[in-house]
Parts: sequence; structure tokens; C-alpha cells
Amino acid sequence: MARGPGGGSPAGPGLPGRQVQQRPPPNNQAPPPAARGGYDAYSQQPSYNQRPPAPSGGLEKPPRGGPAPYPNPRQYQPQQASQMRLEQIEIPKDTQQNKYIFGNICGVSPNDFPSGSDIYLLIKGDYKQKRCVVKARPTPSHPPGTISLSDVQRTWADVGKTENITAELYDPYAQGGAAYAGSLDVEMGFARPRQTTDVPFDQDQLTAAFTDNFENHVLAPGQRLLFDFQNIPFYVDVKTITLVDLTMQSPQNLEPPVSSNPEDRGVVTTQTTMVFYSNPKAPVKFKASKSRPAANAIITPDFKFESMGIGGLDSEFSTIFRRAFASRIFPPQLVEKLGIMHVKGMLLYGPPGTGKTLIARQIGKMLNAREPKVINGPEVLNKYVGQSEENIRKLFADAEKEYKEKGDESGLHIIIFDELDAVCKQRGSGAGGGTGVGDSVVNQLLSKLDGVDQLNNILLIGMTNRKDMIDDALLRPGRLEVQIEISLPDEFGRNQILNIHTAKMKENEVMGDDVDIAELAALTKNFSGAELSGLVKSATSFAFSRNIKAGTTASVSEDVVNMKVTHQDFLNALNEVKAAFGADESELQDTFPFGIVSYSNDMVKILDAGRRCYDGVRKQDHFRHTAVLIHGPPGSGKTALAAYLASKSDYPFIKMVSPATLVGFRDEMAKKDHLHRIFADAYKSPLSLLILDNIERLIEWNPVGPRLSNSILQALITLLQTPPPHGHRLLILATTSQMSVLDQLDVTVAFQQQIYKPPVRNTEELAYLLDYTKVFEREEDGGNGNGNGAQARIRYVVDSLRQATGTDSVEIGVKTVLAAAETARFDAEGGIDWFVEQLEERIQRRLAVVG
Repeated sequence: MARGPGGGSPAGPGLPGRQVQQRPPPNNQAPPPAARGGYDAYSQQPSYNQRPPAPSGGLEKPPRGGPAPYPNPRQYQPQQASQMRLEQIEIPKDTQQNKYIFGNICGVSPNDFPSGSDIYLLIKGDYKQKRCVVKARPTPSHPPGTISLSDVQRTWADVGKTENITAELYDPYAQGGAAYAGSLDVEMGFARPRQTTDVPFDQDQLTAAFTDNFENHVLAPGQRLLFDFQNIPFYVDVKTITLVDLTMQSPQNLEPPVSSNPEDRGVVTTQTTMVFYSNPKAPVKFKASKSRPAANAIITPDFKFESMGIGGLDSEFSTIFRRAFASRIFPPQLVEKLGIMHVKGMLLYGPPGTGKTLIARQIGKMLNAREPKVINGPEVLNKYVGQSEENIRKLFADAEKEYKEKGDESGLHIIIFDELDAVCKQRGSGAGGGTGVGDSVVNQLLSKLDGVDQLNNILLIGMTNRKDMIDDALLRPGRLEVQIEISLPDEFGRNQILNIHTAKMKENEVMGDDVDIAELAALTKNFSGAELSGLVKSATSFAFSRNIKAGTTASVSEDVVNMKVTHQDFLNALNEVKAAFGADESELQDTFPFGIVSYSNDMVKILDAGRRCYDGVRKQDHFRHTAVLIHGPPGSGKTALAAYLASKSDYPFIKMVSPATLVGFRDEMAKKDHLHRIFADAYKSPLSLLILDNIERLIEWNPVGPRLSNSILQALITLLQTPPPHGHRLLILATTSQMSVLDQLDVTVAFQQQIYKPPVRNTEELAYLLDYTKVFEREEDGGNGNGNGAQARIRYVVDSLRQATGTDSVEIGVKTVLAAAETARFDAEGGIDWFVEQLEERIQRRLAVVG
């Protein structure tokens, strides 16, 4: 074949070879270090004898080591741009079939593509949108209008065997400068079923053979190749690619990004670096060398956390990788020098619905290893004697066998144990129905994890939402030593989760433009991942209901194709789906229907003190656990004040515990356990607030008969003084009307701060309270609250009380005043006089006691 004037590449019809103009380095500037793949960084061109061949018309390889420079790839021009319809046929046997199949080459007719050498074709099937690039070889014996693809190429292009194909010539340099593959991450596995070998393969030899076989091929992530090495067929899957720019069109100081996008295609050259990974389903061993240590690539190179469909757990995944997988990536020889054992166990714990089981279900996607064994805790138990222990031994049997044969070269065996608390309860607790089966199962698991015959090729991942029930021996280092809390997601995490669950809606354009994911994330405080998923499903149900024909449930409207899930659908769903952990806003609002009235200067100070309490717990590390006691006479509004402060705190978890909460429990032990569970639930949120209303009633204090419940009292004092786990903050607001009783019982020592909530002290405060709440306004007043209306009624009340009692002192709780006034407002004739009588009676009774 004739050479062009440059002598460096084959000349196609009318396409002479061209010289590359070298760009000199800038003045007084040293050349930067070489870029990835051995390219000269400042010129972005491969140096002499190291340049990748760039096609010009044809794709025949130029002679290696020749002095002639290669032509500029930007000057490559395809010979034909029109699309052609081609029919698929089998690869003709007289065309050296194996060279086509193992060379990743498809056959075409020179009548369709008149070229003297191989060409690039961009192909697409009739029924698919996927467009792929293949290397084609015009063959004289090939029938015109046809194309022959191998099974591997057909699978990669996603076309059927009888499907026609649209093909056109492809220029890899037309879309930009980054056309060469700087590096490839590939996964290798045996192509023949059940073929294995313990002989490791040299990675340098693999790289040389791969480059020699697929040089000048255009490869993309996700592509599969059939590769013959030492007369052994392998499947090679391209996982990621790094494209390099040879045309000075990209910044020189930027490292080329690693891509797993199938649209990022690159030409393989002699300078393309290769990283080999073993296919876990047909594992291949690689030999270590000085330049290529045989690292354990247990993480797939194209793995992305977003592909797992889990949001809000970035820091947790970082910890999981660092503790459980980082040491397994390095060569066993290096780990042996450090004298350490790999982590064998990991415990994921947290509230239900936060993604623990989902992590276990998806963890196989991130691992370049055999499929994990997944077992639910109750499945281990068996009614036959010794069978439960045998089930545990079977889980570790494969790992034991391989470790005996291969030692530290053994692959990783992962066992995922869901609902671990079902079988690993505290020994001696009676788990297993008193038969001792539960204790035996725990003993068997302990011996397998860290017994006499230690295994270094296992990783047990346990999950539970009751960490307190698991035997302590299982949680020590050497067993389940990595313990990671999967807690409720924060606002950023909720935003990620909602984006994951609505991704299909956005992709298919069925989500309304008015949907604000950021606003929904802010409104869903303390929602777990499962509850956010339920919220999305509830919103779609409202969208479905709008498209059901009126009067029927069996047909949909004709306009259903234009159905959209709107923001209002999500707001309606928020009224239907509630968080299991968190604040019930309606319950808090019912506690102070009139709001909080600053009827005195003391109220301003009280509200300011409450604000400092919840801001201090949120912001200051020294006050991350604070208990505040709100005390005052009966009916002074202590509960309303506590609920008001809780609602203003904007804490994600708010729980009110009142004496009614403990009604219905059979004995003191059940009540005590319920209190403990309430505090445990509060610890599951990073920021929590508990209201202990009427604390003397919670401990069942009574001035006569049995004085109190000592077990509840001691438990409550302990819970008040115990700080939450690290990383969590807790504010406790307790109320009482019996401050002297709590002093006698030494309960007050458990509180860091005390707030006194005074009653309505005098007639001036009473008049302000009645005016602010407008309880004495009538329809005939016109809503102005002056003249002969509400103001006159309030003056009448104040004057009547002064005349009857002879004093301005009132000393009645605000709750008592508002309750009586609300009753009197609906009695137009005698309501005011009745209200005055009620207050007068209470004032006279107090004066009599004082006198």
C-alpha cells in the first residue's frame, strides 16, 4: 500500500499523510511532568516512538519504531457520510472467522464502503436508540448491503439477530480533541463455562497482548470484547475510560476525568495504560510485578454511590469503606507487613426504615467479589436439636474451605445477617424459649468469627434496630467491631432521597414544574427513607384520583396521558403520611389554643430564658444535654409554655409524655420500660426535645396511702441525668405544680435550670389578658373592642373584683382565667357576672388560707 508524503500512515483514496507541527515549550518554562498514559504534557502529543497511531482514511497500523511522525488526527476525513441500511448475516467462514470474532471486527462489503483498509462505523438498530462504534473490515467476498456482527458485538449494540442496522462512517476526532484512550479499567473473566485455573497471569503480558489485538479500536465503557490470550478465551468488559487530548484544546494542568459514560469513546493506542480486574463470576488471578502489585480490586471501578439508590448516607459509606474495605484493596503482602487482620464484622443499627437492609441489598453492586450470602435472623432457628448451630456453620463453610486451600490469597466472603437481634440476644436472657438454643447460636457465631481457627477472608454485616438486645461479646473488637448508626436523614439527605424516588417522574416528564424538592425536604422533618418513599407514593395516588372518571372506579379519563404529579399532591400527601419519630404539630398547638400572652414583664423574661435553653442545646457542645424544670401553681400555663417553647425550637424530634401516656400499662415495670423506650427513640434523632408533663403524676405521687412508685422515680431520675449518645443532643422540659414534693424526693438535682411560671398576679394583668385574647368581644361590637363593647365589660370585671375582695391581688393561673372566660363568653346575659363570681371565690379562698 502506498504511503503519503509524511511516510507515517497509509494513505486512503485522496487522503495523503500529513506532518504534525510540533509546538515548542514556552520561553523560560520547564516542560511539565508527563501526563497520564505517557503523553508529553506541554505539547499534548506523544513523543517520538511513543505516539499512538492516528488513522487517516484507513486504519492500518504504521510500522513501530519508524522515524516518521504521525498525521494530525484532526485532519482525518471520513470517505462517506451518508447512512446505509444493512442486513445482518453470519460471519462468512472463508474470512478467517476467528480473527473477526476475537479481533472485535465486523465484516462489510467494499461495494458499500470502498476502502482499502479497516474503517469505523457508527451503527444503530431499528428499534433501539443506542449508537455504538465498531471496527469494520471491507471484505471482497462479503455480500453487498449486509453486515456481519459477532454475538458479543450484537449484545453490546443491543440489536437483535434479525434486526436491520443503520450504519455510517464515524470520525472519532470530529467531536473534540479528547479522542484517545489514556487508560482503561477492564474486567476479565473466563469465556468458557466452568473453566478455572490457579495459575496467575502476568499483567504486563496481558497489556501488551490486549494493545496488540485492539490497537486503533474505538472502545467505550460497558463494551464487551472476546479476547484470546495463551489460547484461552476471555470475556473483557470495559468499565471506565480516561480520554486524553492530543490537540491542545483542553487545559494542560487538568487530570483527565475517569468516565463510565458509554458515550465517551476513545481510540486504543500503544500508550494506553491498562488496569485489570477479576470478574467475580469467573475469577482470574493476576501476577504481581514491581510495576503492578497484585492488589485486591474488590470495589468495581465503575461503581458510583448514586447508582445504589441510597441518599443521605455519604459519611456512613465513607466510614464503611475506610474500616471494612480499605485494607482489603492493598496487596496481602503489604497487609502482612503491618501485622493486622482485616475487619471481620460490621453492625448497622438505627431506627426502622432508614436504609439498613437497603444497604445490604445493594452492597453487592459496589463489590468486585462473589455474591454475598443474605440470611434473615429468624431463618437460622430450627426446631430440631443442633440444627440451628449447623445453619451457622454452613454460612462459614465455603470461606473455611477456601482459606485452608489459599490462605490470604482467598477471595472475600460476605455474609449479610438481617434482623440480627432475633437470634443474638443477650445470653442468659431466655431467648429461644428456655431451651438454650439462643445461647448456643450466639456461642457458635462467636467461635466462627474469632475462635481458635481464625478466618481472614470473611466479612459479617449485621443489621438491627435494637442494638441494646445484642450480646455484648458479639460487639467487641475482632467480631462486630465496626458499629455504624444509620440514623434519620437530615435535610440534605432528605433532598437526596426525594430526588432518587422522583427520578423516574422527572425522566418521563410526569412531575409538575411547580414541585419544589427543597421545600419538601424542609417540610419532612424526621422522616425516614421508607416514609419519604411512602410520601411519593401517596402523592401519586392523589394524581391518580384526579384522572378517574366521576362516578366510577373502573375507568380513567381520556386526558390521563397528560397526567402530572403536582406540588399540591405532595402537600396533600404530607397530611396523610406522618413520621413515626418526630413532633405532632397538632398535639402541640392544642396545648396553647390562645397562644402565649406576655401579660407581664415576667413573661418576657421567661420566654427569653426558654429561647436560650433550646438555642444552647442546639449550638453549644457543653449544653448538648439539658433538663429544665418549669414550676408554678396549678393552672398557671406551665404545659402551654413548654409546648410553645418546643414548637418555636424547630427541633425535628419532639415528644410529649403526660400521665395519660402511662395509662393502660399493667404494672410499674411496663411503665418504666415504656419511659425507657421514649428516651431511646429520642436518642435516634440528632436533635430531640422531650416534654415531661406533670412529673409528680408520672411518679404516681399521692399525699395519702402509697406515696409513690419508687421504681419509676429512680428510672426517671437516671434518664434525666444520663446524657445522650455522642453526636446527639437532648433538651428535656418538665413541668410540676408540687415543687416542694420534688425537693423532698431530690428530683430537682437532676435539672440544670428552673423556670418559675407565675399566675396572673393583679387586676392590671387580668385586664391585659382579657383584652389580648378578646374573649369578651360580641358581634354587636363590630370587632373594634372599644366603647361600650369589650373594654366596658373588662372594666366591669375589674371593678367588681376590687369591690368584692378589697384588693387588686388576683394570683390565679392563666389557664384557669381563660377557661372560665371562654365558658362565660357564650352566655350573653349572665356570663360576665358568673365569671366574676368564679374569680371572686378563688381569691377569697386564697385570702382565707393566707389569713
